[in-house]
Amino acid sequence: MKSTLALGPAAVQHLVVDEESAGQRLDNYLFRQLKGVPKTHVYRIIRSGEVRRNKGRICASDRVQGGDVLRIPPIRLSERVAEKLAHPAPAREFPVVFEDDAFLALDKPAGVAVHGGSGVSFGVIEQMRQARPLANMLELAHRLDRETSGLLLIAKKKSALKGLQDQFRERETGKTYLALVRGVWPARLKVLDQPLHKYLLADGERRVRVVEADHPEAMRSISLVRVVRHVPSPKAMLHQYPEGFSLLEVTIKTGRTHQIRVHLSSAGHPIAGDDKYGDFELNRCLVKSGHRRMFLHAWRLRLTHPISGCAIELLAELPLELKKWADIQNLT
Repeated sequence: MKSTLALGPAAVQHLVVDEESAGQRLDNYLFRQLKGVPKTHVYRIIRSGEVRRNKGRICASDRVQGGDVLRIPPIRLSERVAEKLAHPAPAREFPVVFEDDAFLALDKPAGVAVHGGSGVSFGVIEQMRQARPLANMLELAHRLDRETSGLLLIAKKKSALKGLQDQFRERETGKTYLALVRGVWPARLKVLDQPLHKYLLADGERRVRVVEADHPEAMRSISLVRVVRHVPSPKAMLHQYPEGFSLLEVTIKTGRTHQIRVHLSSAGHPIAGDDKYGDFELNRCLVKSGHRRMFLHAWRLRLTHPISGCAIELLAELPLELKKWADIQNLT
């Protein structure tokens, strides 16, 4: 019996459910096993009875158990999906901050998406799976914006994934970012408690804005801000931006899309290099000075180990290009 699937061949396959996957809904289990196959197709073969458990019918909501033998019908892929599987993401390892049998913490570089989609063929997770073909499971425990660098957690077993996701959902983790913003941040402004709303531009691109609390789609969003230090403007920008910049620690109590970027921009202090919510004239000046990325870095993460229950603090030091930018040394 097989414990993994080969997609594409026009033949029935049989898959043995491992103990780590016990308790998962059938549909969720198959989504993980049949990566690249549209969900609509997965549901179709379940509803039609082509997927069998121990020779009997099974529903999408039924939970699989360790040792179950699943019959998987021939999976005929579209040309687009077949092409994607024939040319997978290139294998790539990323700097590891922490790793054990349960999960690993990567230091994700800026400019790399965490997963494929929305015009991106592949991201960190697809590359890691190619780099570690013997890993039973590698799943993102949370997300980071493509332009943001820093700590990214990947679960290596189902119990760890659930434990980490529960902590993020229940706001039990301490996620602190480093951000460089335009101007002098008011030291008294320590709590940003502003609801956010996601919307789409005319071209379909996603954006977020601050709204009133009574907005029908408002999501409460809280960021805590601490000023680390003042950073003078480069000489070439001193005349135009005499107030320089502020390096901030921003701890988010809620994990909304683009939360830090929108909160800081709404306060009148956009993040340097932010191409969505930033000061575009400032960004042009920064590019001329050789600074081409957004200064936002997932720096510190405090959490409870999902298996042992021990408290953990993870740190990802500022990347060299940001240290050079703000002349910051030995911050951690």
